Amino acid sequence: LVMVFYGSNGKSNPVSMENKVEHQAKNQITHEIYLPSDLGMLYKVRLGLQSLESSTSQLSLCHLKMQNTSTLDTFSLTINKTLPLSLNGDRWVEFPVEWPLKEALSVVTYHLTVFSRNILSERNLVHMTACICGAHGDTGDRSLLWSLQNVQQEEDNESFLVVVEAVELGELGRVVLLISSKTDCKLDIKKLHVKEALKEHPIYVFEVNEAFSVEAKKPQIQKEIPVSFVIRGDKQKNDLENNLLREGGQAGDLTEYTIKVYTGDKRGSGTDANVHIILFGNEDKSEVFQLSQSLEHQDPFERGKVDTFKVKTKKLGSLRSIEIGHDGKGF
Repeated sequence: LVMVFYGSNGKSNPVSMENKVEHQAKNQITHEIYLPSDLGMLYKVRLGLQSLESSTSQLSLCHLKMQNTSTLDTFSLTINKTLPLSLNGDRWVEFPVEWPLKEALSVVTYHLTVFSRNILSERNLVHMTACICGAHGDTGDRSLLWSLQNVQQEEDNESFLVVVEAVELGELGRVVLLISSKTDCKLDIKKLHVKEALKEHPIYVFEVNEAFSVEAKKPQIQKEIPVSFVIRGDKQKNDLENNLLREGGQAGDLTEYTIKVYTGDKRGSGTDANVHIILFGNEDKSEVFQLSQSLEHQDPFERGKVDTFKVKTKKLGSLRSIEIGHDGKGF
């Protein structure tokens, strides 16, 4: 049993629950642990098993109490959770530390969607974890292949959803992948999407576009992927103008652009996915716009059609380039 502590100045290494204190009460175990003095104010704890011999083991956690033996500051929490400690299961549970007069972070369910080509066919031979990193720490290494949802498979494309519960991370910045295998194989990963389960936006997009050659006798592969862009909803986009006015600017400081998209006339040219665009100028770049409200058609991006969109953004200077793409949903 190990715990990882997060403070305002960083996080601890995994702390092993080995030093048991004598005179235990029934169904209660007390441990003495020593933390680095420079962690700062504790705000989060992750608890779980680092290694596991039996795939049938389970750990029921009822209550947790921590006390600083120097200051006598005390934190207690009722957990009442049984960790799903299967060999491929998520072995961790996280909770925020609540101190008096200080608002604690909340526990959030994140949806991580993996877009790939051949992971599903290799899943029984591969071990793959992801560590999602944000402004408020990280999730630690979470297994990606233990409980898949929303599995979609076509000839050359596949996607699946992984649910991760963690203390809220704030603005996301990167994902660290760890890949190992029992046999030689090649995994083709296209991209990752991460968002909060209860919110449509923002969607953090991590472009990978890489085939990983995994060898059974070689160490695991580690790949750090910075966020490529963020798809934000209509409310967040409208907030740009409101923020500008609050800061003393004028609505006229925004520039309106007309975007026309000509969808090809070949079979399969259209898409049902959510299309986004970013404009790059010599002075600045725009936020991510979702192209959803076509002036011509209720269902945009149909084969052989032209769709017009209006967007407002800050002044970008002379336009230099655009980025356009979609989230891979639907056909």
